[in-house]
Amino acid sequence: MPGIRAWPGRVKDRAAALGARRAQVQARHEAELLAERQRVAEARRARPRNPDPARAVPWGVRVAAEAGWRFLVLAAALWVIMRVIGSVRLVVLAFAAALLITALLEPTVARLHRAGLSQGLSTALTALFGFVVLGLIGWFVVWQVLDNLDNLSERLQEGIEELKRWLLDSPFHVTEQQINDVAGSLSNAIGTSTSEITSTGLRGVTVLVEIITGMLLAMFSTLFLLYDGRRIWQWTLKLVPAAARPDVADAGPAAWGTLTAYVRGTLIVAFIDALFIGLGIYFLGVPLAVPIAVVIFLASFVPLVGAVASGALAVVIALVTQGVFTALMTLLVVLVVQQIEGHVLQPFILGRAVRVHPLAVVLAVATGGVVAGIGGAVVAVPLVAVANTVIGHLRANGGDDGSADGSPVAVEEERADPPAAPDQEPA
Repeated sequence: MPGIRAWPGRVKDRAAALGARRAQVQARHEAELLAERQRVAEARRARPRNPDPARAVPWGVRVAAEAGWRFLVLAAALWVIMRVIGSVRLVVLAFAAALLITALLEPTVARLHRAGLSQGLSTALTALFGFVVLGLIGWFVVWQVLDNLDNLSERLQEGIEELKRWLLDSPFHVTEQQINDVAGSLSNAIGTSTSEITSTGLRGVTVLVEIITGMLLAMFSTLFLLYDGRRIWQWTLKLVPAAARPDVADAGPAAWGTLTAYVRGTLIVAFIDALFIGLGIYFLGVPLAVPIAVVIFLASFVPLVGAVASGALAVVIALVTQGVFTALMTLLVVLVVQQIEGHVLQPFILGRAVRVHPLAVVLAVATGGVVAGIGGAVVAVPLVAVANTVIGHLRANGGDDGSADGSPVAVEEERADPPAAPDQEPA
């Protein structure tokens, strides 16, 4: 019965083998379970977090927002600058006038200095000559006006009567009663506005004091700019951040060249306008031809607007003193000279150095007039011309291609940030 005796051993061996297989299955199951848990944990770790809210915003909206808050900052800064300029308008206008005069006189100082004179003597001689010339021009205008004032009053009375007769005979069906009513209304308005006229006179005294103060301040500023302009510019550069200082230093000579070209060109164009319009109205027999020519010369420093206003003044004086025909001929002379100025003189004399779009000129003159009156209208256009030169110079020398560091790679990386649509290539 050896088989029966061996059966317990075989059962025991089979039980051991079954236990071993069960242990293997259990170990394999635990290993698979552990691997599954590891895969789940890795999947959880690899799962992306909540996206950045800024990246969830569309690309166009992000660009608009970035441009919007920068525009608001610039607008706020500009508003503060305008408020400051408005509060110290007299000082700003005096210094701006000093810059324009310095741009006109500085080449003469440089020539005298190269000829062997000292900087101080060259400055003194040039400034003395310039201020004497300006004073003589002012005295000449006042002398001509006062000398022809009585004659002008008589001619105005005659011109008003002539205009009255022309209106009566015109096809506008104006009656003498209507003309008398208008004249009576004007007389009553003047008679009942005595207090306002008096207060206006008092304000005129204040304005005269401010004008004299501004002239003296402009004279002193011109002297110091002519004598020590280079060191003043070097000191101004210290106020600029160090990173931008080299570019600003390079843009300075270009800006000064633009300002000098503008002042010289405007002076020549204004002189030609005043000369030919003055000669035209002189031969037409219009009174005060010389003072009108001087007014045209001064008004030409306000582009577009000044020429129109001075030409209208000449036409009005010709109308009330010489009649409709002379006024029409004066208008023809003014239009011909201004057309030659706009299409021949300014492109030839000013050239590309101070090329500014006419729309920018009109907006600059209007803004300058609103902020600082006539003085603001005078300095607005050269300011825009200089700013245009500086911005163009900085963009040309600063590698302005839309990136922070001027490198095309940065531009491509920045543009690759937003995902592109499947049927659309990246912008």
